[in-house]
Amino acid sequence: MRNSVLLLLAAVLLSSCVSTKKHTALSDQHIQLKDMYEKNQNDLGRTQRELISFKKQAERDSIELARLRAQTDRLITNMGDMATLSKKEAENLEKSLEKINEKDKKIQSLQDAIDRKDSVTFALVTSIKGVIGNLDDEDIQIKVDKGAVFVSISDKFLFKSGSFRLNSSAMGVLEKVAKILDAKPDFEVMIEGHTDNVSYRKGDLEDNWDLSTKRATSIVRVLQNDFKIDPARMTAAGRAEYVPLTDNDSAEGRAANRRTRIIILPKLDQFYGMIEEGLNEAEAE
Repeated sequence: MRNSVLLLLAAVLLSSCVSTKKHTALSDQHIQLKDMYEKNQNDLGRTQRELISFKKQAERDSIELARLRAQTDRLITNMGDMATLSKKEAENLEKSLEKINEKDKKIQSLQDAIDRKDSVTFALVTSIKGVIGNLDDEDIQIKVDKGAVFVSISDKFLFKSGSFRLNSSAMGVLEKVAKILDAKPDFEVMIEGHTDNVSYRKGDLEDNWDLSTKRATSIVRVLQNDFKIDPARMTAAGRAEYVPLTDNDSAEGRAANRRTRIIILPKLDQFYGMIEEGLNEAEAE
């Protein structure tokens, strides 16, 4: 009898240790993922700020260009026929014309860089929508922001309420997601689970952190095992209720916040390569 009691006590202690280690590992993983994501966002934000700075400079250059042109017009009007211009006046006119040409070239280079960035973004969205087909509706949205593609899927397509087990309709949705990832083999992907703010605790799930993270890992496993997506490209993350799309004051708001977000992350050098090329040309000129 005593031996049985000791064995039972040892089993309980072992189970507790395993659960604690699992929770600690998940917490460490979440911190690492958050750090990685914030670093990517900071890099992307910095590049966007640089682009905005160049756009403002282009606007200032346009104003300066208009001033130089007006000055040139006044010179021509005042001096009359070119044959009567003094040597100094002719040199001033020539310098003004050179400045106008330089400003024109710089403004055009900056505009080309901006147009190239817009073209890359448009091409990326068009390409992904072409792969995903008729999946884009009010419950599934695609957008590009700060160098990443966001595919947001309502949880009603994927999970039953309070569950992290994928339902039968989820496979059709994830098959199309897998097609996107197959079409973009050099891109990385982060799967984010999101919940509403209703507290949840059931069985092994302690709270919404657990629920959102387990939903993300459920999707990652299906993409890896059923659709053969390289696991080295994927990251699973849970955001719980802390990044809502809208308020949780209504049933509709809570439903909108219960979602899975799939973030497709091009490498920064791929996404901004064309922009940087245009900016470098502008600086050189």
